[in-house]
Amino acid sequence: MTHVAGYVRVSTSEQAHAGHGIDAQRQRIEQESAHRGWTVTWFVDEGFSGATTDRPALADALEGLAQGRYEVLVAAKLDRLSRSVVHLGTVLETAETQGWALVLLDFAIDTSTSTGRLVAHVLGAVAEFERRRISERTKEALAQARRSGVRLGRPPTIPEAVVDRIREERESGKTLAGIADGLNRDGIETAQGGRRWWGSTVRSVLR
Repeated sequence: MTHVAGYVRVSTSEQAHAGHGIDAQRQRIEQESAHRGWTVTWFVDEGFSGATTDRPALADALEGLAQGRYEVLVAAKLDRLSRSVVHLGTVLETAETQGWALVLLDFAIDTSTSTGRLVAHVLGAVAEFERRRISERTKEALAQARRSGVRLGRPPTIPEAVVDRIREERESGKTLAGIADGLNRDGIETAQGGRRWWGSTVRSVLR
C-alpha cells in the first residue's frame, strides 16, 4: 500500500464564491487513489494564495515526506501546489533528493514514471533559468548603482535590488541558508559592507 500526502488548497477569494473547490480537488485525488490503491492523508490550506510558499499544511506535508511517512505528494492541479516556476522547481529538486514522487493530476506530472520525470526535468531547467535571471538582475542593478555613485557599503543600507531578490527567493521556497549561499557566491555585500551572508542576516532583511 502506497501512503500518499494529498494536498488541497483554496485562497480567501475562492472561499467566498467557490466553496466546492476543496471537495472537487478531494474527489479528483480520491478517484486517482482508488485507481492506484493509494492510502491518502489529507493536508488542506484554506485561505492561502498559491503565490506564497508560507503555507502550514504544505509545510507539514513536506515534513512528512522528508521523514518517509509518505511516498507521494499529489495535488489535483498544478496551481493548487504552486504558481511560481521557481518554487515548483524547488519542490521537484527536493522530491528527487529525498526519494519521493510528485504527482500533479492536471499537468501529467508524475515523477514515478519516465515520462513524468522528463517533464519534471524540463520544468526544473526553466526554474534554474529563472533563478539565474534573478541573480543577473541583481548584479546589473548593483553595477548601475555603482556607476551612479550610490554607496553600497556603509551606511548600513541594502540596495533595493538585493532586498527584492531575497524576497523573491524566500517566496519561491528557498531556505534562509540557501539564500545566503547564493548571495555569497555572487559576491553581494551585506548592509555593513561585509562579504559573508548568514541565514540570520537574511532573516533580518526579511523582517
